Amino acid sequence: MSSEEAPAPTKTVTDDDGMSWWYRWLCKIAGVLGGISCAIAGVWNCVTVNPLNIAAGVWMVLNAFVLFLCEVPFCCQFIEFANAVAARADKLKPWQKALFYCGMAIVPVALRFSINTLLGNAIAFGTGVLYGLASLGKKGDAVGYARLQHQKQPDEEKQAGLDDGAQ
Repeated sequence: MSSEEAPAPTKTVTDDDGMSWWYRWLCKIAGVLGGISCAIAGVWNCVTVNPLNIAAGVWMVLNAFVLFLCEVPFCCQFIEFANAVAARADKLKPWQKALFYCGMAIVPVALRFSINTLLGNAIAFGTGVLYGLASLGKKGDAVGYARLQHQKQPDEEKQAGLDDGAQ
């Protein structure tokens, strides 16, 4: 035996989260589009003298940065910790990403409710909704559901028979 052993292959959490490859790509594309819309609307929001608009705009630009960092870390190669943050974000469960993205998108709208903040954060919020739907799991097939109902039916008849006999 050699002194150097091959490391055991590690399985990533994203492989067993129940998301298909096309849905994972849909979520990533929605995250990128949400980041772009947040960045554009955030910069546009900062071109004012109202402090709440500026705060909402800065938060939207921060949302865009976080979306890019979590969904497409290769866009942030100039940042040293980008890969570490992306690896940690990939380990999150879909419902955790959903809460995080939806929460990030609600804050600027709560700071300053305007059409700019609402439309700028809509796609980022939609990304959170997509991840939330992924956390619900896959839809069952009709055949499996019919089998389950067929197996459940005799048990219910037994229960009805026991209840009638007890009276």
